[in-house]
Amino acid sequence: MKATYHKHLLHFKRPSGTSRGVLTDKETWFIVLEQDGKKGIGECGILRGLSCDDRLDYEEKLSWTCVNIHLGKEVLWEALIEFPSIQFGVEMAFQSLDSETPFLLFPSEFTEGQQSIPINGLIWMGEEAFMKEQIEEKLAAGFQCVKLKIGAIDFEKELQLLRYIRANFSPEQIEIRVDANGAFNVNEALNKLIQLSEFELHSIEQPIQKSNTDRMSELCKTAPFPIALDEELIGVFSLAEKEALLQKIKPQYIILKPSFVGGFRGTQEWITLAEKHQIGWWITSALESNIGLNAIAQWTFLQHNSMPQGLGTGALYTNNFDCPLAVAQGQLWYNTDLDWDCNLV
Repeated sequence: MKATYHKHLLHFKRPSGTSRGVLTDKETWFIVLEQDGKKGIGECGILRGLSCDDRLDYEEKLSWTCVNIHLGKEVLWEALIEFPSIQFGVEMAFQSLDSETPFLLFPSEFTEGQQSIPINGLIWMGEEAFMKEQIEEKLAAGFQCVKLKIGAIDFEKELQLLRYIRANFSPEQIEIRVDANGAFNVNEALNKLIQLSEFELHSIEQPIQKSNTDRMSELCKTAPFPIALDEELIGVFSLAEKEALLQKIKPQYIILKPSFVGGFRGTQEWITLAEKHQIGWWITSALESNIGLNAIAQWTFLQHNSMPQGLGTGALYTNNFDCPLAVAQGQLWYNTDLDWDCNLV
């Protein structure tokens, strides 16, 4: 078996804002396996400044992985424990190689185009007019769940945007999730959550920065609506650490990005623990290309979670790979009439 890796820089169609700054490009890496005339591809979806494996030796570890690909998926997964995005890329590449075609990893009613996955419509941070424009587009496109990035513009303006949605759409018509990406000050967070509760939100992701576990635990107890952990899960590797974190904070939900938590195996570990402790969960992509999004979507469908998932990012880029994934009426579909266009396999 031969393994190679390749870098690809994805360009955003429009600069996309989070509480950590504005994104214009997104770096990603691919592992390509070749054996007996077949190829498999996996995406190592790293986000600089956020992924726990954003390290100086990242490319060196990719090279090591390719040299040692003969060790196999399970041994490599353990060896790459501190590099969850490479764990995911290796898992995906082996699954791709073993599949009938490189991109049909988990055949199901989804990949046959018969069933879809409900997803949330993502509203990026920006000026008030831009955010309002995005909201109107998502609602017109048939989304029944929208997720707003908050914490970058003036909080009062964000409240006005939420007021605008609720003035036109009831909670029964539109479910609203918000994602603070840890932007709230630990001492002001509860007051802001109380103000946000006016809008009957589904949940808020990561209201304060990770590693403030005592305060986050208090917020999960006292907040007037549910809290979902996201960044809090990054860099928590062992099963014991994962369970200890959930038992201490007791969140209402956790949000799972396979590229951040060790691929399918790491995600499954979190799901098993969440269900053991009666914690809800959903899966989201981490701005991967359509190659990674495709693998995550196919696997997610098999988890039979009826909540809207966070899988609609494939249209963000000018230089993504053409693929059968399509969004219609707030659902992600696999359109079997569309083909892949990827020169890596």
